[in-house]
Amino acid sequence: MRDISFGLKKFRKATFILAALSFLTVTVSKAQDVVEGKTLFKSKCASCHALDHDATGPALTPKMNELEESFLIPWIRNNVELRASGNKQAIEAAKYSPSEMTAFPNLTDDQIKNIIAYAKVGDPKPAGGPAVEVKDEGVSGLSIAGVIAIILVAIVVLVVLGRAIKMLERLILEKQGIEVNEDENVSLVTGVKGLFKNKKFVFFTVLCLVIVLGSFGWMGMWETGVHTGYQPTQPIKFSHELHAGINQIDCQYCHTGAFKSKNSTIPSLNVCMNCHKNVQARTEDGAISPEIQKIYNALGYNPDTQTYDKTKEKPIEWVRVHNLPDFAYFNHSQHVVVGEQAIRKQAGINPKDPVCFACHGPVNTMEEVYQYSPLTMKWCINCHREADISNKKNDAFYANVIAAHEKIKKGEKITPALLGGLECGKCHY
Repeated sequence: MRDISFGLKKFRKATFILAALSFLTVTVSKAQDVVEGKTLFKSKCASCHALDHDATGPALTPKMNELEESFLIPWIRNNVELRASGNKQAIEAAKYSPSEMTAFPNLTDDQIKNIIAYAKVGDPKPAGGPAVEVKDEGVSGLSIAGVIAIILVAIVVLVVLGRAIKMLERLILEKQGIEVNEDENVSLVTGVKGLFKNKKFVFFTVLCLVIVLGSFGWMGMWETGVHTGYQPTQPIKFSHELHAGINQIDCQYCHTGAFKSKNSTIPSLNVCMNCHKNVQARTEDGAISPEIQKIYNALGYNPDTQTYDKTKEKPIEWVRVHNLPDFAYFNHSQHVVVGEQAIRKQAGINPKDPVCFACHGPVNTMEEVYQYSPLTMKWCINCHREADISNKKNDAFYANVIAAHEKIKKGEKITPALLGGLECGKCHY
């Protein structure tokens, strides 16, 4: 009987463990399906679809829960082929938008099912209602008062200790039979007048004032026109950390002129709308992000009807951050394209990072852009002195310079035209 009882216990234990492992496996598998579905949704669907509101396509969560999987799988894989087969549901669904849905013939049935699983549940909502925003109010008045109180107490303690030490010294001297002379009380005003009658003290005081004021004046003049750290408040709180860092959008997707022009250019709002026509960063209550709404307001765009009202258009008044003097000529393309390798080597830029970081700093970590480099003449000249361009021997510009030097060595005639003197930009810029 003991053997039977012991065997039953082992069987129950094994059955329980097997059931637990099976449940855990199914749960993890299901979670993994949703995670993979989210990844696929973000990469293939999010440009046209949102889960909880209409965009180019309809809101997906209610649609996925409404439609049968047997229809959704062939529709997502190739809606054109499904419509061509005469499927009435597919023909009706295509009438939602004039934009034709992209086909995904490479997706397997399991991958499409994972997308459907994620679209049905969406992202989990935070428990306990909307999060309460914690405002950073800086250092409180109570903290400052506490610090001041500690300083005052420390001063009182030092004064008391000083008097106690003086009293003990006097008692020791009296015990040794040494007569202690009382100090004459001199008023503060009399003491100050005496100091100012001392020529050495007056000279030393004036010298210190000249050195201090001169130092501050020199530093002030040296920093005139240098705006390192300048970070103006912009009309839209555009986060480079989010766009260039987290989302890894290439700098030149927005600043298209950096590669081919003197100026890097400020992107027009239609560049923003390439993404933000659908990416609206809605809050928990379904409202569009206030910053994205500013883009819509500037364009007169109505996200509900997806129409533009030109009478409501108004420009975004961006505040310039990097501002060189008018007499300084700087060409972005010359540095971003021709000088890229030399600048990367000189500044120690990571191969995966854009060359822009050499001057603009780690923009991908800046919540709000600020001037990273001093942009002074000294700063530019130091780079020009140290950057290695020895690998540019075959470059057309440097080839002309070398040819000019060879002519000088031979005593031949050299004209400004040979050194680029006929280029329009030498005089007109």
